[in-house]
Amino acid sequence: MRLKDRVALVTGVAMGIGKGIAELFAEEGAAIVAMDIEDKLGNETAEKIRANGGRCVFRAGDVSSESEVHAIVEAGLRELGKIDVLVNVVGIGTPAALETLELSAWDRVIRVNLTSMYLTSKHVLPGMLREKRGSIVHITSVQALMGFPGCPHYAATKGAIIALTHQMAAEYAGRGIRVNCIAPGTIETPMNLRLLERSPDPEKLRAAWVKMHPIGRIGKPIDVAYGALYLASDESSFVTGQCLVIDGGLTTCAPHFPFT
Repeated sequence: MRLKDRVALVTGVAMGIGKGIAELFAEEGAAIVAMDIEDKLGNETAEKIRANGGRCVFRAGDVSSESEVHAIVEAGLRELGKIDVLVNVVGIGTPAALETLELSAWDRVIRVNLTSMYLTSKHVLPGMLREKRGSIVHITSVQALMGFPGCPHYAATKGAIIALTHQMAAEYAGRGIRVNCIAPGTIETPMNLRLLERSPDPEKLRAAWVKMHPIGRIGKPIDVAYGALYLASDESSFVTGQCLVIDGGLTTCAPHFPFT
């Protein structure tokens, strides 16, 4: 098992990429500290992990609230003794043009997508520094690497996550902590499924998404989960400050992103 005796804090476990990562990490031997604002779905993920023989501590909470992030970290330390791995998954965003984007929407996406990564890292790092080891994985997006129409607030946070990854990697490498990020392409997540549902022609939009990816399909959460597993495990012990692009070749051809 690639994560035997490790404890991993994973955010956004209720669905999509976070759920896929939490379940795969548990299969690979990690105990999971799980956080999501969706209580029912988050508990379902935790129950599935436990039913399959894994260990999981779930707490419902808002990743943009420092008190709630602190509470989940303390619960993990109290019940599982340590946190070796942090995977920051939570991300939100809806299509919008910059000239019509409300400040409240901008602020909310900044808090959930970026401030959350600062908060979880802030509260997990002291334990990692004491142990002189740890791996932190932030989920960003190919929208940090390429310009797509729409979602300027989402793109801004995802670009900032790469910068934060570089800074943290440089600051903590000498103290035993590795920090990397993953930039997925289009993944079949609930957020993207909602975009399809709002489209006047969902089948046409899905076909356009598939065409954007030279590999011939859009991604699944497990595709990203295996990348996170590599970065969390000792197999990547000489890897820090990197952005692992898992996008089915999307960034090789600079497509126009079809939102509708």
